[in-house]
Amino acid sequence: MKQVYELPGAYLRDLLDLVRTWKVSPEAVLAGLPLSLEQLADPTTRVPLRVCEAVVARATQLTGEPALGVHLGLRMRVSSHGFLGFAAMTANTVRDALELAVRFSSIRTSAIELALVVEAETASLVISERVDLGALRELVVLALLVGIWQLGTELTGHAPEGYAECAFPAPARILAPTVERMRFDRPAHRLVFPSKLLAMKLRNADTVATRLAIEQCERELASTSDGELGTRIRAALERDAATTLLEVAKTMHLSTRTLKRRLAEQGTTFSKIRDDLRRQRALLLVDNRALSIGEVAAKLGYTELPNFTRAFRKWTGSTPIAYRLRSR
Repeated sequence: MKQVYELPGAYLRDLLDLVRTWKVSPEAVLAGLPLSLEQLADPTTRVPLRVCEAVVARATQLTGEPALGVHLGLRMRVSSHGFLGFAAMTANTVRDALELAVRFSSIRTSAIELALVVEAETASLVISERVDLGALRELVVLALLVGIWQLGTELTGHAPEGYAECAFPAPARILAPTVERMRFDRPAHRLVFPSKLLAMKLRNADTVATRLAIEQCERELASTSDGELGTRIRAALERDAATTLLEVAKTMHLSTRTLKRRLAEQGTTFSKIRDDLRRQRALLLVDNRALSIGEVAAKLGYTELPNFTRAFRKWTGSTPIAYRLRSR
């Protein structure tokens, strides 16, 4: 069965609220499109990506603002993310909140996948496109990166350290306070921050509320076609990078053939998930100048440095040394 990719109507509703800043009416944005304000008022509404593209294109044209994603992120609310947002808001620590976001991101949209990667003193929250977002990429990625940063400040009471990276060029215009913490034309979309922040307590921590929200998220997850498949495979590989497809299939009580088929339905493979995890670890490790490139290669399981260099060039378009110099 072909995977259908959609975004929650709540995200578009937030966008339509935002365009009023430029004296653009929501009705003008939706004119002639197969979507109504009444549909967006329903919290269960999901909108196909192609319709979302048309809405974003119209909003950008009417406002004349090329960085709508940044503005949308700055106005992001926890309520925009439904029960997942409530679960994250009432979690105990930043790590707990991010792990919930990773685990349940598919109940909000199957087009985006989140991953938390931690290497020694540095961590990153990676945003991966499970389908080509096309004209939506810039707005969606900027809104998520800026929005998660904003929510982090709101939920902890402190502006988090770190920076954001986007795998596309900088918009024609971007807010000055934001651009100082952003890097563009990078190998991945991600937030990079000190891993010590993961232990930071959240201001609204509430164990009972979190448990209730998680129960609802689990019910929603059970109704989705892909559930936690990719997240569970990634978690197994994070525990042991040598884990095989057969071993993962056994823990899920599936045959390898069934597991491969279900992954194919999601447009991915076991090898692709493993390679992406290794790539994200490599980006963090290469940024750690306390390690030599040879030490980085060894930590990733490469016995020959040239093999790591070739793999890194494939992932980023540059050698590890060139990437390190550019980051500096």
